[in-house]
Amino acid sequence: MTSERSRMVATEDSHRVTPAELFFDLVFVYAITQVTALMAADPTPLRLLGGGVVLALLWWCWCCFAWLGNVVRADTGAMFGVLIAVMAVVLIVSLTVPEVYADAPGGLPAPLLFVLCYGAVRVLHLVSYWISSPDDQALRATLRRTALLSVAPPFALLLIGSAFTGLTQMLIWLGAVAIDYLGIYLTGSSGWRVASPAHFAERHGLIVIIALGESIVAIGVGVSGLPVSVPVLAASTAGLLVVAGLWRLYFRQLGDTAEHRLTALTGDDRTRLARDVYTFLHLPLVAGVVLTALGMKKSLHQVADTGHYNLSEPLHGVVAWSLTGGVGLFLVAAAAIILRTTGHRPRALAAAGLLCLCAGPAVAHIPALLALTLLAAAVPALSLLRSSGPAMSRA
Repeated sequence: MTSERSRMVATEDSHRVTPAELFFDLVFVYAITQVTALMAADPTPLRLLGGGVVLALLWWCWCCFAWLGNVVRADTGAMFGVLIAVMAVVLIVSLTVPEVYADAPGGLPAPLLFVLCYGAVRVLHLVSYWISSPDDQALRATLRRTALLSVAPPFALLLIGSAFTGLTQMLIWLGAVAIDYLGIYLTGSSGWRVASPAHFAERHGLIVIIALGESIVAIGVGVSGLPVSVPVLAASTAGLLVVAGLWRLYFRQLGDTAEHRLTALTGDDRTRLARDVYTFLHLPLVAGVVLTALGMKKSLHQVADTGHYNLSEPLHGVVAWSLTGGVGLFLVAAAAIILRTTGHRPRALAAAGLLCLCAGPAVAHIPALLALTLLAAAVPALSLLRSSGPAMSRA
């Protein structure tokens, strides 16, 4: 009985997401909320860069166990205990996010604690993978390469960066992220595998839902403590329509196509597609939602706070860019996913994404409510236009 409880249980081709993995994702709901709060507290280009670095590190923590949960059942044996341990560590990471670039006096050093916990997650992942397949020599060779190329050097840089502040810290950490992602790419696909395409696609769809849900939470946070008025109701509805448009674009036009393509492939070809489409290209997709949430949060706050703003006042600085720039990043990532999955070039989607990325100066010259309303009209219209074109499944 003890052996049954402690061993890792392999998944099958028909494996789907388990309640244990949904429970695991709860800490990442809080983590993504903390990243938005980190950027909102000091909305400057430097802080947006820093928020992106933190998000990339958190994304890596989540991806590690999305891959592992595809080959080992998360709700059985020792794996569930590992997930609980990782949840505890990621919760600590999330608590440190607000102070990760400006450590408050008193208490433990937040940047160092963040790095140590991040390293613990990566080690737990590698050790769990090692235990899960004791006879898979290809996997063990890949794990050794991953430890040498994608874990040890970035962790050392993160430790060094935690001793600095400001731009120096961010640049060192950005270098660590770049080495980490490049290291994973260079280790190749040998050894890694995707046992259940349906599970893998569903796991990533759920993290997109979490990001979209955080953007809805941002709407509520933006008006928290302020009176509800007709403009507030209009802005809240507009924000919801933006989120609904992004949801439709992903779940009606991207998710099924990527899953079908993943299912059609085998071996290393399947692994490479999973790495490119889900591990790499879903990061800018989620980052785009987080940036949009920042823009919507600030827009709602300006609309609601009539004591400090009037309805004719636009968003300013990097916040003006984030409102449309986040949507643009989402659209460009979606276009890249379509290209990688089907080989088709979604020119209209890419053009719309680039237009949104460049729209910041225009947003800074029109009222915040109007900018949000125009975006609320454009995003759902774009998703409907895509669905009325050539069927994605046919592509």
